[in-house]
Amino acid sequence: MTAWRTAVLVARKDLLVEWRSRVALNQVLPFAAIVMVMFAFALDRRGDAILEGVAPGLVWLATLFSSLLLVQRTFAVEAEDGALDALRAASVDAAALFWGKTAALAAQLAVLEALLLVIAALLYGTEVRPSGVVLLVVTWVAATVGLACVGTLYGGLAAGAQGRETLLPLLLLPAVAPVLIGATRAVEAALGTGGTVVADGWPWVGVVSVFAVAFGAGGTLAFGPLIDE
Repeated sequence: MTAWRTAVLVARKDLLVEWRSRVALNQVLPFAAIVMVMFAFALDRRGDAILEGVAPGLVWLATLFSSLLLVQRTFAVEAEDGALDALRAASVDAAALFWGKTAALAAQLAVLEALLLVIAALLYGTEVRPSGVVLLVVTWVAATVGLACVGTLYGGLAAGAQGRETLLPLLLLPAVAPVLIGATRAVEAALGTGGTVVADGWPWVGVVSVFAVAFGAGGTLAFGPLIDE
């Protein structure tokens, strides 16, 4: 079986597990929505201009917090049933396993981010300029891939450790700081927040893309040794 076929099967398996369990739908999405609403309550007295200005950053903060739940859920299922060890014992290619789990996580994050952007538009009054649509979509793709790569890599690292529920945030959140900063600045440019123009966002997309490529390559090489340990 080719590595590509293996990755597709792993991604399909993870998505099927989530679809049947409805954990992402019944728990993660409401959690992300509650975070956005709480931010709105906390900043409401400062005026609509403040809410609109901070909306891009809040969307990505809510995404990061929710990604912790998705990653922990993904690897908790594998650890409970010994599925990850079984896959490795069956000589499943580690790189294919990494990219399969990354693809499944990226698909869930992409849907979550799109819904959070809609929530931001309803709560904070943000509007997408026609000229910023391409920048917004490219940022969405690059940041989603970057977050998925980091989440899968560190999720695999923390999966077999004691106290993995608290270890994962300590590992993941500092590592994804470049995505948070870059994606926030790019989305601000796409939305025209603070008088920014679309051209201001493309360098930040480059930063996020380099991050995604670096962790994608690192995960491809390191995922096997990490989960074997």
